[in-house]
Formats: sequence, structure tokens, C-alpha cells
Amino acid sequence: MHQKKLALVNDVTGYGRCSIAVALPIVSALKVQGCILPTAILSVHTGFHDYYLDDYTDHMTPYIDSWKKNDLTFDGISTGFLGSVRQIDMVLDFLRDFKGPDTKVIVDPVMGDNGRIYASYTQDMCDEMRRLLSAADVLTPNLTEACELLGVPYRPSSDLSDADFSDMAKVLADKGPQGVVLTGIHRDSCIGNFIYDHGRTSWVKTKKIGSDRSGTGDVFTAIVSASVVRGEGLEEAVQKAADFICKVMEYTETLDLPHNAGLAFEEYLTTLQ
Repeated sequence: MHQKKLALVNDVTGYGRCSIAVALPIVSALKVQGCILPTAILSVHTGFHDYYLDDYTDHMTPYIDSWKKNDLTFDGISTGFLGSVRQIDMVLDFLRDFKGPDTKVIVDPVMGDNGRIYASYTQDMCDEMRRLLSAADVLTPNLTEACELLGVPYRPSSDLSDADFSDMAKVLADKGPQGVVLTGIHRDSCIGNFIYDHGRTSWVKTKKIGSDRSGTGDVFTAIVSASVVRGEGLEEAVQKAADFICKVMEYTETLDLPHNAGLAFEEYLTTLQ
């Protein structure tokens, strides 16, 4: 028996409740040690009108080399925001060096939302992100990202059937990850997550509360990543993440926080187990 260790490959943002700022306390609450590999350092996330960004690309290789020299190993590796094609190459090298036979790799392809790719992403970056699929055990794209990874035009969830979601997830799974979660799917009064797990499909749905908030996907992926690394099933992990976000979203709405302030998850950290 040993405490599980999860490498968090993502940006560090000082204010706004996203990326490693939410992932680290959440995985810690789930009794998993979070180990940070920064891709960038930001004052606030890019949803604010002004932000300072320090690209960490030039520092990543010596940082990773230090981990190698210290013979570090990880039970899981979770990847999030990547800022360049060069960083994607570095992460692929990192996965080749640190993914052991029992290491779970969870890829959150942070590329866009609501039918639009983020301004920081070039087409080359989108194309290169597809290379990560072969190393992933679990993939957690939203619908925009899933369409981009598949190289197909974006279609809103209202135009898609369960069979469409199943087909999309299966094609993604055929590229490497046997666990695929299509996240944040709007279904009437619910938010759904469509799960494809080694050929078996299922839904996890919760009631829709408020509107989109920054960092929600980071909270979701952090819970799923830590839970999978602990040996829990994918559907169980997704249900835990969805339930947590639902109650935190309800509380956050009572505080009337601006959307770029993210989810006020701190009040509920002790409920995670």
C-alpha cells in the first residue's frame, strides 16, 4: 500500500479558480498527492480583460530532467492546458518516460468550447493534440473539443442522438483511450456526461444550475483523475464529479459571484472522499 501520486500537467493561475489552483486541493482532498508540472504561470485566467502570462516552455525540460534524476514515479498523469506545439512534444516525451505499466493517463484537451476554438490555439496545435490520444487511458473532451479531435464540423448537442455520441466516443477510443467522457452536454433541464468505457456506454446527468463558469472542467477532470488513479470505475468517478459540481454550483449561485470567479468549491472540499 502506498499513497497514490498524480502528476498535474497544467498552468498555474493566481486568481480565478481554474487549472492547478483547483486541481491541487481537490486531489489532495481525495487523498492523492498532486505533483505540479507547470506549462504557464498566469496572474488571472484568460477570461479576464487583462492578464499576465509567463510561458513556462523553456523551463519544462530542466524541470522534467530533475524529476528523472530523482527517479520519481507516478500512479497517474493528468494533462490540461498546453500553450504550444513544442509543449505538446514535451508532454509526449514526458509520457513516454514516466508512464509505467500501471500509470493512468487522463487527457483533458483544453482547446475550446461552445463551438469555438480558443484564440490561443492554432490549427497546428489542434492537429498535434490528436497525438496525445494514443497515450491516454481516459479522455475528457467537451463537444467542441471532441469534434476538433475527430476533424469533423461542430454540431450542437441538440442535433445529436445517443447513437451519434456513441459513434463519436468509439472513434476517439479507437485512437487510444478506452475511457472517453463527452462532457457538459445540455439535455433539457440537465447537464449530461456521456461515458464510453471499454465499449460500454452510459450517461451521468445532473440538474442544470446557472450558466457556464470558468474552471468547471478543471474541477471535473481533477475529481475524475484522482478517482481513477485510486482504482475507482470511470462511471463512479464521473458521478462523483458531477454530483460535487452540482452542489457547488448551487452554492456559488447564492453568492452571486461573477462567472470568471469560477466555482466556490472550498466550502465543500471536506465532502469529497
